[in-house]
Amino acid sequence: MATAIPSIACIGVIGRNNNPLHTSIFPSYDPSTNSYRPVRTPLQFSLILSSTLDVFELRSRQNAAAGVGLTGDFGLLHAVDDRLAAYGFETNTGTRFVVIVDMRGRRIDGTVAAGLADGRDSKRIAGAAAGLREGEMRPVFKAMQTAYIRLMQNPFFEPDEHSPPAGHGGKKITSRKFAGDMRRIGENWMPGVTNL
Repeated sequence: MATAIPSIACIGVIGRNNNPLHTSIFPSYDPSTNSYRPVRTPLQFSLILSSTLDVFELRSRQNAAAGVGLTGDFGLLHAVDDRLAAYGFETNTGTRFVVIVDMRGRRIDGTVAAGLADGRDSKRIAGAAAGLREGEMRPVFKAMQTAYIRLMQNPFFEPDEHSPPAGHGGKKITSRKFAGDMRRIGENWMPGVTNL
């Protein structure tokens, strides 16, 4: 018996002028072929990431009208379909982190789940099969923000090249260390993980 639990399908970093800075796509479990492959094409993920900008903007306007300045964890931005959901975080500099979660993206065999040494782990995996709880994405966003801060501290990184004035394009982040950090975060996260 196999259980499918949530996994990260895509990580996106979007600059303060709504320009894409980085995208990582991760394979998800496909039960029809019993293999792992991305659930969407890079173009489709790019469109999903772009659609989250409207939600960020709308929530920012609503919070400004209410007199509340909100940066940080925006939580669930929107459910894309019955399988994918987009979660967001905004830094105080306006950079946005978006994580698209595949609710059935990782396969866990029943024998693996039952054989875990810690009984709490098997309960966590069983709960993960039902969906995500509030705050499950906080460790992901914390790890992404830490990686982004490390990137900004690199004396050879020029942030102005990556966030030009609106309408003037911009460079994507090409740092291998940053890309490796995003890959590590996406591959190692599962519901219940508290530190990445």
